[in-house]
Amino acid sequence: MYFAVLGCIYAFSYYREARERESQQARLAAQLAEARLSALRMQLNPHFLFNSLNAITVLVRDQNTQAASRMLELLSGVLRQVLQSEKRQKVTLDEELQFIEKYLAIEQVRFSDRLQVRWSVEPDIRDALVPEFILQPLVENAIRHGIAKLSEAGKIKIRARQDNGRLILSVEDNGPGYYPVSNIGVGLANTTARLANLFGERGHLQMMNAKGGGTVATLRFPLKRVADG
Repeated sequence: MYFAVLGCIYAFSYYREARERESQQARLAAQLAEARLSALRMQLNPHFLFNSLNAITVLVRDQNTQAASRMLELLSGVLRQVLQSEKRQKVTLDEELQFIEKYLAIEQVRFSDRLQVRWSVEPDIRDALVPEFILQPLVENAIRHGIAKLSEAGKIKIRARQDNGRLILSVEDNGPGYYPVSNIGVGLANTTARLANLFGERGHLQMMNAKGGGTVATLRFPLKRVADG
């Protein structure tokens, strides 16, 4: 009887230690994933800030104080959102689109009449959850490798729709087209890495030439809404 009780105590102790180890491993894995995502996200933000501050500097140098003030106001709003989102991995599509609107408003001040933006968003998916700032590098790529290379007016179209349980987001420009060697930068590489961290093989970024000319970048990942928990 004594050995049976001792065996039960030992088994319970071993089980508890095993569970504690598993719990600790799970916590470490979660912390590592968060660290990776934070690192990837923080590599996107400085690039955006550098471009914005550089544009403001040019406007001030050219004594275009009205445009510079407008950009500073817009940039302040963007900075507040970035600072408030330190530990958020996902936001609603509506929040993400609002951030992109601010970003594009800054770029429109810089490009003036050379940048036109069109939106095509299905109204019933604005509560879908998306990785925060996931669209920014796509828009930045469209401007840098597309719009900035045009002498005439540049156009960007942002689409959001759902299809068979997937959320599909795309950014299309009318620039010179997609060239894999020159168009893959840190931002797009980080976007691919973030999708892999969050969705595994179910998250994809596709870059290709648009039918009417230019480049289209498309994100696909599982559709999950706020109400889904």
